[in-house]
Formats: sequence, C-alpha cells, structure tokens
Amino acid sequence: MEKARRASHAGSWYTNNPQKLSEELQGWLGETGLDKSSDVRGVIAPHAGYSYSGRAAAYAFGNIEPANISRIFLLGPSHHYYTPKCALSTATVYKSPIGDLPVDLEVIEELKSTGKFELMDLRIDEAEHSMEMHLPYLVKVFEGHPVKVVPILVGSVNADTEAMYGQLLAKYLDDPKNFFSVSSDFCHWGSRFNYMHYDKSEGPIYKSIESLDKMGMDIIETGDPDAFKQYLKKYDNTICGRHPIAVFLHMVRNSATKIKIKFLRYEQSSQCKSMRDSSVSYASAAAKTEA
Repeated sequence: MEKARRASHAGSWYTNNPQKLSEELQGWLGETGLDKSSDVRGVIAPHAGYSYSGRAAAYAFGNIEPANISRIFLLGPSHHYYTPKCALSTATVYKSPIGDLPVDLEVIEELKSTGKFELMDLRIDEAEHSMEMHLPYLVKVFEGHPVKVVPILVGSVNADTEAMYGQLLAKYLDDPKNFFSVSSDFCHWGSRFNYMHYDKSEGPIYKSIESLDKMGMDIIETGDPDAFKQYLKKYDNTICGRHPIAVFLHMVRNSATKIKIKFLRYEQSSQCKSMRDSSVSYASAAAKTEA
C-alpha cells in the first residue's frame, strides 16, 4: 500500500507550479556551467527556500552524472523533532511537484534490522524541510533514470553515535550505485539565531562570517570528523547540518573508496554590517572518488 510523504513545503518554500519549478531548476543548473562527472558520489547542499539558496544548491547538484546511480541516501538534520538517534522514513514514496521518488524499502528494512535506528511517522517527516528541499533538484537531475531514495533523519547525535552511524553506512558508500545527498545550511548569524560571533580583525561582520564558514569548509574538505568536532566546539558555528555532515565524514573515513570533498560555491542571504542584521550562509560541495 502506498504511503506518500507529501511535498509539504511546495507552494511556500518553493513554487508548486511544475512547469515553473522545472524551468527554475534548469536555469540554475545551466548557470553553473559545471561538467557532470561519474566520480561524484555525494553532495553537501543547502535547504533554505529556493529564493534564498536555490541558486547556490545548483553548484552541488549540477555535478551529478545520473547514469550509473540507482539509489540516493538522503541525510538531513532534524529541526523540530528531538531524537538522539537517526530515524528512518516510514513512507513508501516521496512526492514532489515535478515527479515522485520511491523509497527503497529493502534498504530501510536492512537498516531497521541493525536495531540502531528509530522510525519517524509521516507527521514528523512532512514537518521537516531539510530533505524535501533536495528532492526537486534530485528529481530534475535524475530525470529518465529510475532511482530510489533512503531518507535518514539525523538527530542530535553525539560524537560516538556519529562515528557509529558512519561505520554502519560506510559499506553503502563503497557501492558506486549509491549516492549521498547531505543537507545543511551554514552560519545562521544574528540575535534571532542567538549567534553573533564577530572577529573585528576580519573587517565588516559579513566578512567575519565568511571567514568562520570557510574555516569550517576547509576542515570538511580534509575529511577529518574529529577536526570538524573541535572547530564546532571552539566556535559553535550554527551549521544546522553539523550532524549529517559529521556522519558523512565518518563514512568517508571508514570507506574503502577514497573520497575527496570540495566546496564549489558559497553565498550569504544578505551582508551583515550591523549587530541588528541577520543572515544565513549557504555552501555547496561535491564528494568525488579519487583514483
């Protein structure tokens, strides 16, 4: 029996008009000028409303060569629901205005049988936007190529749990038919986010934010989850997908496949110049196999 996760943020976070959405995505993907590569095995991409981060996200999804991929693992943070674990979707299909992606129930069962995951009901699934915001791009990029999705909501996992999930999922990274879509925005700056780190030596506030984000991006590119943890501990940068990113870094560390992460785009929703301002940063990366 079909159990559909609706595109609950369509019509608000992005257009629910299929033609308009398709053209918008096509336009942003075309603007990147990126070459598709079969070496790309994963991306880190933002999940804000498309008017804010749609263009930046194209720099992640525009790298994907869909031909040999049959399964996409979605790793997204939980914004509304607290769990110290990772949670699996109970839906059988993820809907989007431009096409639907079936959930890989076989892999969900496989992961469930480890006893390490909890299940999230449809209400929690539909309230969360972090994975949904990747779906239209994935539907667009994989047009004409049948793929299934494995949605994993990454909760407030501690360092040991991040490592455990990374080890558990690493074998899936070794299969070239699998792809990983990791969802995260970067710094949320301003009083409304309770985060106002400002290093005046960097110049204006937005430059300080950029410097802080780029420090984190450089560490992610090294593939070292421990260094990333130390960075977060020191600066507490409000990277909302810190846990999905950390799980992915542990997967890379434990995988037999050599993977290199590279950031290709960085943007801010606005330039903060006074302490009254606020902004969210968006960064897009591709994870490629290295010979």
